[in-house]
Amino acid sequence: MTFSLLDISALVWFIVSWAGYTAFARRKAKDTDCIARGLHKHRIYWMLEVMTRGVRVGDAALLANLERNIAFFASTTLFVLAGVLTLFAQVERLESVIATIPFATPPNHALVQVKLALLVSIFVMAFFQFTWSMRQYGFVNVMIGAGPLDSDGSNDNLKAYARQMATVQDQAAHSYNYGLRAYYFSMAVLCWFVHPILFISASLFVVATLYRREFKSRAVLAITAAKGHLQIESQVRETARNHKIES
Repeated sequence: MTFSLLDISALVWFIVSWAGYTAFARRKAKDTDCIARGLHKHRIYWMLEVMTRGVRVGDAALLANLERNIAFFASTTLFVLAGVLTLFAQVERLESVIATIPFATPPNHALVQVKLALLVSIFVMAFFQFTWSMRQYGFVNVMIGAGPLDSDGSNDNLKAYARQMATVQDQAAHSYNYGLRAYYFSMAVLCWFVHPILFISASLFVVATLYRREFKSRAVLAITAAKGHLQIESQVRETARNHKIES
């Protein structure tokens, strides 16, 4: 089982890229406008509004739609896993296919198995993330069902309860995001079957794509601007509520 230095370097680069970007995104989201930061604020406003609604059927439908999307990826991940595991019995045939690809490195039997094992590990992790996300959305449903009505939105205790609901929903969204991120990086691993240099380039491309979409996309600008509008509306309502109490 002899692996080239380039293959080992490519694998290390891949791991560092994934772990490094995850740590970077988590830290940067604390003080920089991004999708995660903006949607967290939206979830807080959403849960605050939920507490003022006597009928929450619409909110339950929205959460069910989110869970349905995650369930799709969870079930798809199982199919992908089954396909990758099947390839372990067809390594020789896979090697013959790789050998026909122009500029591809000559296939190494042991290395091909390592690459397949890496894909299996990625999709197993993605499955755990998706299923944990589904469970947490279920927790949010329970919390919404247990939440009493705050018709005028003036109960500070229920506001704190709403923020806790938003926190659980935020954690569910993070798990979903980690699962999707695993899919992105699995695309980079596919390039390793061709050439380690392509693997390194694909890893860098995935990191750049994720950064652009999570921090620099037009969706981020729109979500951030919308967050400002909601904040203004919340302040107007709070002012009107205080004037009503004083009068």
